[in-house]
Parts: sequence; structure tokens; C-alpha cells
Amino acid sequence: MLAAAAAAFVLVGNGDGPAGPRELTSDEAGRLALARFRNYDAGGRAVTITVPGTAGGLVVTGSVDYRTKTGYGVVHGSGRDASSDGLIQWTAATVLVRPMSDAPAAAPATPPASGWSARPLQASGSALDTSLAMALGLGSDRPENAMLLGQNGARWIEHAKLRGHETDVMTGPDAQGRTGTSDTVRYWIDPDGTMFRVRAAVASEPKPVVIDFDTQDYLPVQPLPGLAAGR
Repeated sequence: MLAAAAAAFVLVGNGDGPAGPRELTSDEAGRLALARFRNYDAGGRAVTITVPGTAGGLVVTGSVDYRTKTGYGVVHGSGRDASSDGLIQWTAATVLVRPMSDAPAAAPATPPASGWSARPLQASGSALDTSLAMALGLGSDRPENAMLLGQNGARWIEHAKLRGHETDVMTGPDAQGRTGTSDTVRYWIDPDGTMFRVRAAVASEPKPVVIDFDTQDYLPVQPLPGLAAGR
């Protein structure tokens, strides 16, 4: 699974069209504006979140329910020991972890009832928590304003084939959907407006967070008892 996640970093451009960056066409702006709503409309998406770290990274493999704003999956260390391995479930306010000495490749469909510890999700200072919050923020119950995206600086970068999908790489809003755009946040969007990757810079980390979608089958998220959905 870690090898697959690492391979997902590879991009192959198709070489068609003018070189970027350039302004978005109206079609491209419309697809970028629709992308978060596509995630919400789907209900949830399977994700692989590659989290950078100076002492070795983490890879979270699981699912995000965009209706309840809840994520669930399994964590494995990448280039580090297994002390952080285990199951994880999170909302915008709370992270629950269940350490496992021999974490499975995929999280069980029904989370174990015991062995969890809870903590607040950190708003800053943690690459993992920043990445988890980003993943939750990539769904919205309404499309964005396509015209404003262009006015705020969104740009087309290149065409790219990603895991068999033809996509356009664009800069756009930060991963929480806040007003304004940044060239440190890039989206891989297909012709239907479906999001297949988001890459974003993280403060204090030399490498970006990468969130890949549909890397495995979607597993419906079953919130743990006592975890308020979306809070």
C-alpha cells in the first residue's frame, strides 16, 4: 500500500495545448467550481493521504464521508518506525486513534468498540492534523462561484494523466475552500469536474500533503459512539 501511495506521486503530462500557467477558460473554471460539490454529492470518497514529516511521513488510507464530515482509516509510517501505526477516525474538532502493533493494510469496515483515545484536532503545528482537516474540507454542499475563482487568481497549469484519468492540473482555493487562491494548492480535475488529487504546501514541511481519491474501494464511515459527526 505504501508503494502504491508513493507511485501516486508520478505525473505524466500529455503534452497537448499551450504551456501553463495561464488563466482558466470558462469550462475549466466551471469544473474547478464544481469539484467540491461532486465530492459532497457522491456522499463520500476513498482517500489516500500522504503526510510529510522531517522524521518520516505517514500514510492514511481510508474514506471521508462528506455529508457527516467524518473520516476513518488506517495509518502507516513511511520511512519511520511503526509507533504511529493504527486506526484513526476524525472530525473537524476531534481525532480518535487506536494504536496497533501490526496495523492492517485496510481499516475494518466496523471500527473496534474499544481501545481508542481522543484528542482535539490541532488547528496548527501538526502536519497530520492539517492534512486531516484538508481532506474533510474538500466537500461542499454547493458549487463555488466560477467567476470569482478566476478573479482570485486560479490558474491552469498542465494536462496530466493520473491513474488512467485524463485531468487538468489547476491552482485554486485552499483546501478548506477559503476565499482567495494560492499557487501552493493544486487540483487534478477530470472533464466531469471530479477531483482525483489535491496537493498543498504545509507550514514548516519541505514536502506537500498529497490527497489522492479513489485509490481503493470506498468504505462507508461508521462513526464511533460518542463522536459527534462533523464536530
